[in-house]
Amino acid sequence: MAPRRKTRQIQVGKVKIGGEAPITVQSMTKTDTRDVAATVDQIWSLEAAGCDIIRVAVPVREAAEKLGEIRKQIRIPLIADIHFNYKLAVIALEQGVDGLRLNPGNIGARWCVEEVVKVASERKIPIRIGVNAGSLEKDLLEKFAGPTTEGMVESALRHIHILEELGYREIKVSLKASDPLMMIEAYRMLADKADYPFHLGVTEAGTPMTGTIKSSVGIGTLLAEGIGDTIRVSLSADPVEEVRVGIEILKSLGIRREGLTFVACPSCGRADIDLVGLAKKVEQRMIPFSNKDIHVAVMGCEVNGPGEARAADIGVAGGKGIGLIFKKGEVIRKVPESQILEALMEEVEKLVVEREAAQRKKQSAN
Repeated sequence: MAPRRKTRQIQVGKVKIGGEAPITVQSMTKTDTRDVAATVDQIWSLEAAGCDIIRVAVPVREAAEKLGEIRKQIRIPLIADIHFNYKLAVIALEQGVDGLRLNPGNIGARWCVEEVVKVASERKIPIRIGVNAGSLEKDLLEKFAGPTTEGMVESALRHIHILEELGYREIKVSLKASDPLMMIEAYRMLADKADYPFHLGVTEAGTPMTGTIKSSVGIGTLLAEGIGDTIRVSLSADPVEEVRVGIEILKSLGIRREGLTFVACPSCGRADIDLVGLAKKVEQRMIPFSNKDIHVAVMGCEVNGPGEARAADIGVAGGKGIGLIFKKGEVIRKVPESQILEALMEEVEKLVVEREAAQRKKQSAN
């Protein structure tokens, strides 16, 4: 891991971004923002999964006017995603959002940005300059004969300069493309030209399998180089999945250590249980525990199984039609294969209860 790039620090609600602040995970709701109840429900689910900051689409005035109502019912910072109409950004700010995302490619003339900055500066609300390769300004597309890294960086710098000329420096920047290599090069190029925090992401990454791979390559490469202050994984899936992938990227690089760690062997001809099927079921059942600092291992045979299971808080090592349940290195149960899933989850739930009780006791003592 390279040393982290030094950046200015901004604050989105209660969350700091940039400087020495922890790298945060963001997501975006997939509900109709006008449906306050559905949007709030999804935001609470995302927070439970570990989401630090949430963004909502604001395509029409009615959606913008619902933001205040949404903001009152959630705990994590709320970002308004604005395209085409600067007036929606102004309404969003008046509704009390914690941050804005503006797309330089479609927000309009300089005076439109100036109107937004006037209101944002009164409230000191950060603005993300959100450049997308697929929606660059027409003059940049003509200048560079299509979407290029150079065009993306020039777009970002153009709008950084506008905000700086207006005396506003509560800025973060994103340079997203569906091509991981393009986004990597764009962020690298801009890293030497500006000291604002970066929001990393591969846009329109795709379905969970391809999207996870693209996002891991693009986001992971930059983070390993010390570039990036907040991340969003974009998947054609439940946004909870985006958060889980984002957290796993951070954990894989050793940037984030807390939260669920789930490991499972790939299975092979030595496995005497349906390891693949069991692992999928356990992973699904562990979703509510994503924010819990717990290590769970599902292993299929006697080669690495007992060792890996012992290293986990709770683990199972499969045998011929049976499973040995381990807790902190000790075998605590031996169950038939048909009962492994429920037995494992019972022990996970017991451990979580034990830890929460111990934490409450510690807090009372203090």
